[in-house]
Amino acid sequence: MRELYIKSGKGFLLVYSVTDESSLKELLAIRDQVLRIKDTANVPMVLIGNKCDLNEERKLTPEDGIAVSKEWGRVPFYETSAMYKINVEDAFVDVVRQIMRKEASASAAGNNASSQEQVVESKKTSQQTETKPQRRNTFGSSSDKKVKKKKKKGGLCTIL
Repeated sequence: MRELYIKSGKGFLLVYSVTDESSLKELLAIRDQVLRIKDTANVPMVLIGNKCDLNEERKLTPEDGIAVSKEWGRVPFYETSAMYKINVEDAFVDVVRQIMRKEASASAAGNNASSQEQVVESKKTSQQTETKPQRRNTFGSSSDKKVKKKKKKGGLCTIL
């Protein structure tokens, strides 16, 4: 079941409890599973040490989380308290921004490839029919912006 959620997920909040060392160790395996299923190291991801409000029960320090963040390639790290809503919104905003950046760069790469294909197709057409007047292709003009459809917004956050 977890694999289905990982396949369809666009970003991941990997949460452990600062009061339980084993939760961080278990999270290492989950991260590896995400990277394996997504088949890329470029996955929008945030590392979260939750229950930062329970200082008396704390087993892991912020430095432990920072060390894991560095080990994972500087994945953003937050200590949160779900009970007191400390840094929870910031962590979600961070992962959403990562998702948006990734989708924007993928879209830009796709638009660039599509533009090049249109130019090649235009050259083929003009070579085949010499009598037809050539139409000039202008990419990125204001008329192109009107044609673009809005992307469907929405999505669900799934807690594994």
